[in-house]
Amino acid sequence: MAHLATADGDGVPHVIPVCFAYLDGAFWIAIDEKPKTTERLKRIRNIETNPRVSLVFDRYDEDWFRLAYVLVNGSAEVIDAAPVAVIQALRERYEQYRTMQLETRPAIQITPERVVAWGELG
Repeated sequence: MAHLATADGDGVPHVIPVCFAYLDGAFWIAIDEKPKTTERLKRIRNIETNPRVSLVFDRYDEDWFRLAYVLVNGSAEVIDAAPVAVIQALRERYEQYRTMQLETRPAIQITPERVVAWGELG
């Protein structure tokens, strides 16, 4: 799991946990079938207005010498339908996606531009 940070046109941040796959140099996030109040999610509206995003992967441990994170800054795009290989990668990674109709739903593609890592990642 990672956390996706977007911001609207006024710079107001929005951070949410997301499931992802990394394929061919890009991170992919499905807009899945979990109950949602709208298909025009805040993250989608934000990306359409401001494509600058960040993904954070972090590890917490009571032993603070083991704390770590990876921060990916990049550019995002909402894709009407993810490529078949992306859907396969998401389904391999997350069992819950195996029964969802991801083929008919949008996905977010993030192209990394800067990666910062900190802490004990080994």
